[in-house]
This record gives sequence, structure tokens and C-alpha cells, in this order.
Amino acid sequence: MTSRNASLTGRTTYATASFVLGICSLIAGWIFIAPLVGLVLGVKSRGREPQARTMSGWGIALNAIALFGWIVVLILIAGGYILSGWWWGGM
Repeated sequence: MTSRNASLTGRTTYATASFVLGICSLIAGWIFIAPLVGLVLGVKSRGREPQARTMSGWGIALNAIALFGWIVVLILIAGGYILSGWWWGGM
């Protein structure tokens, strides 16, 4: 294999990791950190691994959806505590 062919096949490590973390975050409901790491890896992959743009795009999308879901859940939990009066020591 020549060096030109080696550069064409390239590595897709960041894109693959981002994609896998995105799938696992959606299916298993992993904690807030996994989608955040997957999102960072997907963004890094866009610049470093041009041959893996599609996979990194999917990784970014899946991780963003999982991260958005966690943010909504945290807002709903916080809102429930505030509205229940627990926060103020009432009732």
C-alpha cells in the first residue's frame, strides 16, 4: 500500500466513537457526560477526519438529541421540586 492509499483509507476513530456514544446514549439513557463527550468527539472529527463526515454528523445529531433530552429531564425535575413547595420548606 502506498502512502497515498493509506491517507485515503484514514482513521475514523473520533467519528466512530461519537457515533457509538450517540447510539448508546439514546438506547441506554447514559448520564449527561457521555453525550457531551460524544458531541465533542463528533465536532473534532469534522475537521480531522474528512472521510468520516457522515458518521460524525450522525454522531453529533444523536448526541445532541440525547443531551437535549437530559436537559429537559433536569428542567422538569427542578420545576417539580419548585412547584411542589419542597424548595421553600412548605406543606
